[in-house]
Amino acid sequence: MSSDIARRDFVGGMAAAGAMFHIVPRHVLGGPGFRAPSDTLNVACIGVGGMGGSDVRGMSTENIYALCDVDERRGARSFEESPHAKRYRDFRIMLEREGDNIDAVTVSTPDHTHAVAAMMALQLGKHVYCQKPLTRTIWEARELARAARSSGCTTQMGNQGHSWEGTRQIREWVEAGWIGTVREVHYWTNRPIWPQAIERPLETYHVPDNLAWDLWLGPAPERPYHPAYAPFNWRGWWDFGTGALGDIACHSMDAAFWTLKLGYPSAIEAESTQLFEETAPAASRIEYRFPAGGDRGPITVVWRDGNLAPPRPKDLADSESWPWGDSGQLWIGDEGALVAGIYGENPRLVNGERQTALMADPPEPRYARTEGVYAEWIEACKTGGRAGSDFAEHSGPLTEMVLLGNLAVRTAKTLEIDPRSGEVTNTVIPQDYIKPEYRNGWSL
Repeated sequence: MSSDIARRDFVGGMAAAGAMFHIVPRHVLGGPGFRAPSDTLNVACIGVGGMGGSDVRGMSTENIYALCDVDERRGARSFEESPHAKRYRDFRIMLEREGDNIDAVTVSTPDHTHAVAAMMALQLGKHVYCQKPLTRTIWEARELARAARSSGCTTQMGNQGHSWEGTRQIREWVEAGWIGTVREVHYWTNRPIWPQAIERPLETYHVPDNLAWDLWLGPAPERPYHPAYAPFNWRGWWDFGTGALGDIACHSMDAAFWTLKLGYPSAIEAESTQLFEETAPAASRIEYRFPAGGDRGPITVVWRDGNLAPPRPKDLADSESWPWGDSGQLWIGDEGALVAGIYGENPRLVNGERQTALMADPPEPRYARTEGVYAEWIEACKTGGRAGSDFAEHSGPLTEMVLLGNLAVRTAKTLEIDPRSGEVTNTVIPQDYIKPEYRNGWSL
């Protein structure tokens, strides 16, 4: 390989040329324990506090080349744990300056910045890992999916349950017929665990010295700093987040979306507590209706937040309490039901005798197990493979499906949807609900 070929062209081009060659195993080059430079990704991390810190640690097998966070206090632990990494506040500057030295990028910012950060990385030919929900709006999800498809880069959304054992067990059990034909799937959650159903605060605050507020706002409309938004409570504000549905449904609905090949619904009906212009409601119930498709019949999916829970399943023993936990999922088939956690973890048939029989004779594993969401993505980056929750084929469409529910909540209308295109057909949705208008200096 010529020395004048940039390192990014070598690693970044691997996704497109995946079938041509693979990284030479380290044991061939240097014996046990040796790790060739070409077998290590240079990773830049955007947003490194909170969940972003977990993403940085998830990349610990690689070279943490650069870190970026608008909040020095939130990012302090990651900065301390990676003292040799270059530090930035503005990811645009980081990517422009370090583009030739970076192979892969993680994005763990508030929802409203996911799309612009991930898109810039893809346009530079970088592999991208982005936290859920993939984007704040449907248009952004579609644009990122298109960009991922055309770039040839390896992408992954951080809905970690998709890589876990439980999600695979659910699919294998359902396909083996242990609950019969699935008719309904119910979800419930204790979210929101942050303030929602509130008006914009009017108090005046100084911006903390550790926070670059203008960069935190990013593409969102200008507004004064207030602790009601940052560092954590942004999730309930429509300008920044996607409410309880966007926060959790990309986790909890994932197994059904994958197993049942849900695609777009044909209708969505939402109920909620009082609506507010700028924030999500305190609680909601959202019913998605999916038409028959492939070898399955129609399916109803019901989402509940604000500590609402579904009715007690009929197969549950009288001695059992209900619901099982403050968050979870319940699949109802014509021959039984199963429950699992919001990540698909710890699945279990509701009927105790059926569960015992299942454990005595489980179906053969049909879907490859992984070492987790980070390891799966890293391996795919290096081999030119596809990660399980890639933007183009899985997490982009999943995010779109989820966010359609917020349109029904915000408009307080039953939406009729073309299940082929995902377009709402019976009413006009405000444009900014679907496609945001970015501030000057920010673009997709």
